[in-house]
Amino acid sequence: MRLTASQMLRRLGAGEPIASVCAAAGVARASFDAWWKEEVTARAPAAGGRRRGPVHAAVEIRRDGKGIPHVVAASDEDLFVGYGYAEAEDRLWQLDYLRRRALGTLSEILGPEAFAYDLTVRTVGLPRIAAAELDALPAETRRLVEAYAAGVNALMEATRDRLPIEFALLDYEPDPWRPLDCLAIMGEFRWYLTGRFPVIVLPELARRVLGEGALYETFLTAEAPDEVIVPPGHYAAAPAGIDPAASPLGGPDDGTGSNNWVIGPSRSASGRPLVASDPHIAFGALSCWHQVHLAGGSFNVAGAGYVGMPAVMIGRNRRVAWGVTNNLCSQRDLYLERTDPQHPRRYLYDGRWEPARERVEEVAIKGQGTVRKTVSASRHGPIVDEVLPPAARQTGPVSLRWMGATPCGWLTALLGMNRSETTDDLRTAMRPWVCPTFSVVFAGVDGRFGYQCSGRIPVRARAERGYRRGWDPADAWQGLIPVDAMPAMRDPARGFIATANNRPALADFPYPLSNTSPSGYRARRIRQLIEEQPVLTRADCQRLQYDVRLLRATEALPALLRALDGGGDERTRQARAWLHAWNGDMHKDSPAAAIFEVFFHRWLDRVISERFSGERGTLAVGDPAAFVAGGVTGFATALLQSDPAGWFAAEAREPAIRRAFAAALAELTQRLGPDPAAWSWGRLHVLTLRHPLSGRGQLGELLDRGGEPVSGNGFTVGNTGYAPDYAATAGANHRYVTDLADDPPVMWAIDAAGTSGHPGSPHYCDQFADWLRGQYHAIPLDSSNLRTSAAELLVIGPRASA
Repeated sequence: MRLTASQMLRRLGAGEPIASVCAAAGVARASFDAWWKEEVTARAPAAGGRRRGPVHAAVEIRRDGKGIPHVVAASDEDLFVGYGYAEAEDRLWQLDYLRRRALGTLSEILGPEAFAYDLTVRTVGLPRIAAAELDALPAETRRLVEAYAAGVNALMEATRDRLPIEFALLDYEPDPWRPLDCLAIMGEFRWYLTGRFPVIVLPELARRVLGEGALYETFLTAEAPDEVIVPPGHYAAAPAGIDPAASPLGGPDDGTGSNNWVIGPSRSASGRPLVASDPHIAFGALSCWHQVHLAGGSFNVAGAGYVGMPAVMIGRNRRVAWGVTNNLCSQRDLYLERTDPQHPRRYLYDGRWEPARERVEEVAIKGQGTVRKTVSASRHGPIVDEVLPPAARQTGPVSLRWMGATPCGWLTALLGMNRSETTDDLRTAMRPWVCPTFSVVFAGVDGRFGYQCSGRIPVRARAERGYRRGWDPADAWQGLIPVDAMPAMRDPARGFIATANNRPALADFPYPLSNTSPSGYRARRIRQLIEEQPVLTRADCQRLQYDVRLLRATEALPALLRALDGGGDERTRQARAWLHAWNGDMHKDSPAAAIFEVFFHRWLDRVISERFSGERGTLAVGDPAAFVAGGVTGFATALLQSDPAGWFAAEAREPAIRRAFAAALAELTQRLGPDPAAWSWGRLHVLTLRHPLSGRGQLGELLDRGGEPVSGNGFTVGNTGYAPDYAATAGANHRYVTDLADDPPVMWAIDAAGTSGHPGSPHYCDQFADWLRGQYHAIPLDSSNLRTSAAELLVIGPRASA
């Protein structure tokens, strides 16, 4: 070859096409493919063996047939050294990528394409927040984080000569791991879960167009808003001074969501509780979850941790199991600020001008030097105009107040939950947890089960979905909901609890929950399926996690069919017949599912363009109206039934429905051909496991996996995402179910990707085929079983004393 391997990798990483690299190297594509396979295989971790590391006694990392590490140690500190070593062995480049996301340094390795996100991170102040949180950690938590960091560094030292392929592609090496990096990753994850600028920006932009009144209230319509987690009768009494009638507002959120439920002993076939949990997040070749079993010291816990956060977030120990969903109760506000015309760097509050606080952030950009940005802040927080969605960057100055900007106790709480002996222990462990708000379901081997809303929610004096008034003390936070007053429930008589990002409670809850849930349909479907069976098994819960009935469709179809009745050409009548016979299942082979989903997207276009765009029809990507359309599914569904607020001013509602349906059929014909019988949802709804570097040149061809048609969408229990181009981009990438009657204890899980982040590893995306079929694998907590059955064994021994 005329190029060295390093040169070829750098050129690929810079985005050069494979054919160009082949030409420069003087090799044919077949030879290139063989070379690539050798490169990635050589960088995959060696199977088993013995190493030396910063441990006091031998630590064993036993891997099962899926490559899942079972870390066994004699002490907590040694266990977490092994945890860091095992996670870095599987995901070293991903760890570095996530810490760079969290510290705002992605531009150093990716160039200008990452600058916008780096600027957001620096503006919000995530690195500073992480440093403050590290300083506030309890001593024990800090010791375990330090041990984890030592394990990551030990792996780096042992593999410095064969780092993951991504480092060679981007031509850099990782810095040593610091405890700060774990806190930064945790902070960036809670920002992802709770920041979500569009949730506030969408209503603000809508109000500026629609004004106050019926049209704006229509815009804020949620789907199935009466489907709540905690029914009346499980509340504490309303405290004095709080208006119990303050209603949570529905409306836009991204709907990515998660599901979980717990089945009590009275409805469980085994007589012990069942716990099921499937968090929904972006699909990828590198799962954000890392399956692990930690056994040693005071821990014996199995489940999934978020990569870089040293704790099991979802899973079980020998006596307690739990699952989580994002709660969608607002933990941040955007404030419209008033500036002094004579001194623009002063902000008005309560009749006085207050000076801005300023700091300078420097972002290094690969190939372009360093950009300096001055970040200004009011009493509420940083001015975020420049990092808002583009459609809102001229609405300011706008500041951010966010619960996650202070130490949040999340990691300490998770470590306590990991070691809980009872459900009471688990709830006590959650008390330090401030941000994010999660809906946690849990159960114990004693049969007790329950629900707890984690975190803390600010108390607001008035409901508001758009910007608040930065100058008005009435819009300042009035404190926090007391930890003991957060929504909770224990052992309800109905025998189960289910959550799916739906509202925690009705409007009569004693505190305003500031909930922004867009839909209760997934939660309703879970409840319906549980109530249909007197008792359930683990297998029943697994099937429920793959259910693809779309309740939006079953409720909307009668009105849609009425609007289409008797009109249209033969193709329209045939499509209507498909819908008439359809049960609402978003099955990949269903023509009706494709027809309904494409229609609904075109209906969103028409609904939004009626009030937000000069021309009705398909909205172009980048159109501000298209941005608004991304969060209005609730009221678009309601408008299929009726239009009491007079949303449609230019044309009647039913003609608009027929026009949207015609546009959908035209699109389907163009994309899938003229025969409706040959249409299917799976031809549009394809799941590709994309690598973070997928978009650089042709690296996706080398690093991506999948590309399979899938059932479901973003509003079915079996969540596979909701995107304007119909691709399956986010959903239930990890699923787990456990029966607390199992002895010895075991959890059953599946991940859409796999344990390893190395493209040359047999465990890179190796669970995808099982995930498609719903074939779960067992993760036992009895580590003695693995002594004979482990596929690989790595022993880390103490380093020789000087």
